[in-house]
Amino acid sequence: MSVGTSSAPGARDAGSPPAASRPSGDLAGLGIDPDQLPDGLVVADEQGRVICFNAAAERITAVRARDALGQRLEKALPLEDLEGRRWWQLTDPYGGLAIRVGQPERNLLLPGGREVLVSARYVRTRPTGPVRRLVVTLRDTEARRRTERSHAELIATVAHELRSPLTSVKGFTATLLAKWERFTDDQKRLMLETVDADADRVTRLIAELLDISRIDSGRLEVRRQPVDMGAAVGRHIQAYVAAGQPADRFLLRVQQPLPALWADPDKIDQVLSNLLENAVRHGEGTVTIDITATASPREGEDTGTSVTVSDEGPGIPEESMNRVFTRFWRGSKRGGTGLGLYIVKGIVEAHGGTITVGRAPGAGAEFRFTLPVAAPAYLA
Repeated sequence: MSVGTSSAPGARDAGSPPAASRPSGDLAGLGIDPDQLPDGLVVADEQGRVICFNAAAERITAVRARDALGQRLEKALPLEDLEGRRWWQLTDPYGGLAIRVGQPERNLLLPGGREVLVSARYVRTRPTGPVRRLVVTLRDTEARRRTERSHAELIATVAHELRSPLTSVKGFTATLLAKWERFTDDQKRLMLETVDADADRVTRLIAELLDISRIDSGRLEVRRQPVDMGAAVGRHIQAYVAAGQPADRFLLRVQQPLPALWADPDKIDQVLSNLLENAVRHGEGTVTIDITATASPREGEDTGTSVTVSDEGPGIPEESMNRVFTRFWRGSKRGGTGLGLYIVKGIVEAHGGTITVGRAPGAGAEFRFTLPVAAPAYLA
């Protein structure tokens, strides 16, 4: 047990309170052992001596609780700011301003230069009174570093994906402006069509970035309207057939009756477009789309609508299935940014739905998403 209920023998100052008045193994009578907390917890008494040093604090600082308990806080937890100044001397929690209530979270350095996120709370028995307890929380910076790496990867991917179409647009427009009279009408049309396609590619990428920003910040808006899922899928199939895909490559099966579905039609089109494009581009054989009534993924609703898109291609390796909906995932021979399925998952979940990936009966990939009917209250 790394929770101290008293200081080491002989370590307590004459003015410190008896051990019985110090924190016990439970937090505020809630039956929570500090060792069960995910973050490091260090508590010092009014004399500045450590009376609690939980297991997470041991892990983060590499200091044993039995060595820290009873020690002065600045010795048990010697922190420095990024400029090398000793943190406890700089902040002076016991002798500083009596109106302060703590320190906001910031990056500090442990001995050896390891970064740790530290915040502190000053506990006083009365406003402006002396500090009776100093509560310090510690968090590892690894999660933040992972986020920063993810953002760096996103920036690098976007820069790479933007460079190619913008270079093409710049090259063709500069050539046309400089040598317009030298090209035939057919050559000019080909160049302008290429510029138009590359501009669409840039527009799609910017739209993906905006979607990711809204998903990550929880600001993805869903504007619900009645949606005919069968008709929506049918429109996508017709577009593929018009673009040259054989009509018999698609099999649409709609189970009737379907519940009335309320969803954002534009975002549902985005989900369908991504899943069907993956099946057509990366799958083989027949692309089957099944639309059925099913149990709602939302508590309190009885029915929902489920859409399953499957193909007869090589499928997704078993070891990759848990990464399909993460950023930048690309299967073998897959192009693009690797952001599409991440966005699809965000849209489905913003509707209160769920999405899964598995292996289709024909051995290809099978994506299945389920949406609650989400009917307005006045229709219930």
